[in-house]
Amino acid sequence: MKRKLFPLAHPSVLLSLTLSVAMIFSPLAFGAAAVIKIDGSSTVYPITEAVAQEFQRVKLHEVHVNIGVSGTSGGFSKFCRGETDISSASRPILKREMEDCARAGIRYYEMPIAYDALTVVVNPKNTFVNALSTAELRKLWEPAAQGKINTWKDLNPAWPAQKISLYAPGADAGSFESFTEAIVGTPKSSRGDVSTAEDHDVLVERIAADKDALGYVSLSHYTENQAKLKALAIGDGKTAVRPTVDNIRNGSYQPLSRPVFIYVSEKSLTKPAVREFVDFFMKNGARLAKETNALALPERAYADNLERIPAKKVGSVYGGENKGRTTPADMVKILEALMHGS
Repeated sequence: MKRKLFPLAHPSVLLSLTLSVAMIFSPLAFGAAAVIKIDGSSTVYPITEAVAQEFQRVKLHEVHVNIGVSGTSGGFSKFCRGETDISSASRPILKREMEDCARAGIRYYEMPIAYDALTVVVNPKNTFVNALSTAELRKLWEPAAQGKINTWKDLNPAWPAQKISLYAPGADAGSFESFTEAIVGTPKSSRGDVSTAEDHDVLVERIAADKDALGYVSLSHYTENQAKLKALAIGDGKTAVRPTVDNIRNGSYQPLSRPVFIYVSEKSLTKPAVREFVDFFMKNGARLAKETNALALPERAYADNLERIPAKKVGSVYGGENKGRTTPADMVKILEALMHGS
């Protein structure tokens, strides 16, 4: 069931609202009112927005949750400077970000909250492409492709000599890093003649308006916009797999499946409002992930996230590398590793 969200918190107006919301709903203006600051991934935004809206209703708006969409990298930059309480991410925290947080004395809890699949899409008017191999994607997106692979025929001789217009998340997006690592082999390695946007909603509209478009967005953004986009099956050149819930759960949709996260500052958890919010998030996360068209993790994963707080199991299990392409069931094993320090 698709969750209906309030338009006020939409990312397209977020930048213009951030300062006014911060002023209007500040503790100075409301006395006891507390403010929780979140920033990061556009992919994770629909989930955090849904949790925040429901949490604020439960708290009768005595707590205000401000959510920014700076992209995963941008969110970690703020988080590791101590500017936010929670950072949302579509990839694990990287070594350089871990070092930034360590220098600032910021310890954190890594909490996987859902599973996503980067979905390669074209405009629905494209009738000749239904699947692409990872080799074809690499041939199209690698830096050496710029100026050489400009039409569909350049990619596959059987296809027409129509131009290809490429769309992708911006350089600060975890989706961009995950896609380039999985497809090109090196994070952030990509041809430069690509139309980019940090906001996946913007990408959806651009692809829907361009009959020559090819790009990639989160599974939840594709699911919400199936009338505007056509998803491609991805394979190894022999078989191709569509990005369906079953294929993501069983691990056959690879290599573009990945978990998504929130990172919670240990210091911020001493604030009652932040602790209440995190508790609310984990107790309602599975339901709200589903309502926002994300793939929920097993219920146990959310409970284990909370159990790591009193156990003081801080840090990341990924060791500073973007190795997030696991199946949802594997998340339980990852959480067990975090709990037992292995």
